[in-house]
Order: sequence, then structure tokens, then C-alpha cells
Amino acid sequence: MLADKELYLVTCFPFPGINYEKMVEEAIIGGVEIVQLRAKELSGKELMRLACSLREITFKHKIIFIVNDRPDVALASQADGVHLGQDDLEIAYVRKFMGDKIIGISTHSLEEAQAAQEKGADYIGVGPIFKTVTKPDLMPVGLDLITEIEKEIKIPFFCLGGIDLGNIKQVIEVGGRRVAISSTICKGHSLEEIRKTSQNLKKVLLNSKN
Repeated sequence: MLADKELYLVTCFPFPGINYEKMVEEAIIGGVEIVQLRAKELSGKELMRLACSLREITFKHKIIFIVNDRPDVALASQADGVHLGQDDLEIAYVRKFMGDKIIGISTHSLEEAQAAQEKGADYIGVGPIFKTVTKPDLMPVGLDLITEIEKEIKIPFFCLGGIDLGNIKQVIEVGGRRVAISSTICKGHSLEEIRKTSQNLKKVLLNSKN
């Protein structure tokens, strides 16, 4: 399911006046192939409602849907999988009750990436590559880590953290064929801008294959 996916959206709240679900749908129309619901600010009830709503949208468009941090919400909303952080439940434990659903994990070093692969992760996120407003306390891991991981890791990996149209080519040049994007897409000032940004990011990824 993941091998040919290149553009992964990690959601954050849009600008006031822009509907969350419409933001996600416009990003999908623009070229996003995986959607992760990340909304730590929401209560459990609100998160569940939004997860079910995004599951309907992603199912309609035949897009992979992942829930951040919450295996229970992922299962209840019939998501395709869950994305874990380094301090979340162990992959082996989550696998027991999620079966063959997708499990991804955030990594910040080659050692963490190797451990995730050994423990049975289906994919990893690598970053933050650049400084990011989404996780301002984390120091960027830099472009060199992408090269190391491209050589050593066999499962799909998505580069994330501060990636935008101005620097995505740097990521691709050092071996980052898949990217996960958040505010660059979600913080578009209009639905049209959200769709256009997604289209432009996807275009760069496609052109890199030629």
C-alpha cells in the first residue's frame, strides 16, 4: 500500500474560516496520497467525530487514512493505520490488537529508524529535516540523515519537518523520495491555495523521476 506513495499530509488546523474536512479534501484532489489526522488539541469525543468524517472522505477518494498516536481511535474509525511517536506504545503491543493495519513511527536518528524497522514498523517518518513550526522544540536532523537512511533502511520512509516548495528539491537530491507535509499545505489562505500547493508539491515529486 505504501511503496508508491510519495505525498503524505499530516493535518493541522487551517486558518479560521476554512473547514477542516474541506481542507483535507482539497489537498487530496491536489495530489495527497496519505492523510494522517493529527489534532492533539481535541478532546477524545471531538477527535473521534473528526476521524470518522475524514475516514469517509479518504474512503471516497481511495486514500490511505492514518490516525496519530491513538490506536483506539484508529480502530474505531476504521482507519488504515496508526502513527506512533517514540514515547507512545511499543509497536509489538500495538500490533497485537491492530493486526495487519499500517503502523508507522516517528524517528529522529538512524538508530531509531533501524529499531523501528526491526520491531516491525510498516514505514517511518524521518525528521524534522528543517526547523518546523509544528514541533518548534525539536532540533532539525539535517539532510545528511536522509542519505544514511536511504542506504540502510528497507521499509518506506517519509521525510518531514519544514519541507516546502522552496526546499523540497534538496530533500529529493539526497535520497528523500517521499515527503510528509503539514503547515505548508494546511495553512493555505484559501481552499484554492491548499489544492494548488498540493499540486505543485506532487509535480516536483513526479518530475524528480524523469
